Amino acid sequence: MNTIESLKWRYAVKKFDANKSLTKEQVSTLKNAFNLTATSYGLQPLKLVVIENKAIQKELVSHSWNQPQVLDASHLLVICVPKKYTSEEVTKYFNLVQKIRNTPDAINNPFKDFLTAEIEKKTQEELFLWNKNQAYIAIGNLLTVCALEKIDSCPMEGFISEKYNEVLKLEAHNLTATLVLPVGFRANDDYMKDLKKVRKNIDDVIIEIN
Repeated sequence: MNTIESLKWRYAVKKFDANKSLTKEQVSTLKNAFNLTATSYGLQPLKLVVIENKAIQKELVSHSWNQPQVLDASHLLVICVPKKYTSEEVTKYFNLVQKIRNTPDAINNPFKDFLTAEIEKKTQEELFLWNKNQAYIAIGNLLTVCALEKIDSCPMEGFISEKYNEVLKLEAHNLTATLVLPVGFRANDDYMKDLKKVRKNIDDVIIEIN
């Protein structure tokens, strides 16, 4: 399939085939796609928790509005953001820039100082919202990659973040669960499988300025 046909193929799966699992290569593709996602200033203020543990998945169902996809999916992906974010992350980023690109400090430092000042003047609430917005970019990228790789998915906001944090012990990593993405393969009897995709006419969503 080409890209558009793959996106038409994709839908929010309501019932996964619990007997089918992603290959190691497919999981690796999703991990790398997450790591290659665009983020503001390239700071990557996100972590991805990859769960392939039916006991934990079952425990999380009750914290996910009892959505069965959480258990039946091959893997459960949880996108997390830091509970507390500081300008130390800018220092880590530019250390990595210097290591990978060997960029001179004379070039790095003006931008480094700018980003440090930008972060230090924001409240933790503002920083959390900023980072949470990056999570939506990441899940959008993962959904597209899933479609291209013929991996089914179901993006979720309907879950209790605090309970996920507790079950997955995320606070020990200064993280909070932000978005959930079960991935796997659609069941043959998923009632949504053969329904036509409902979208507005393209002329209703595109404004062209020539």
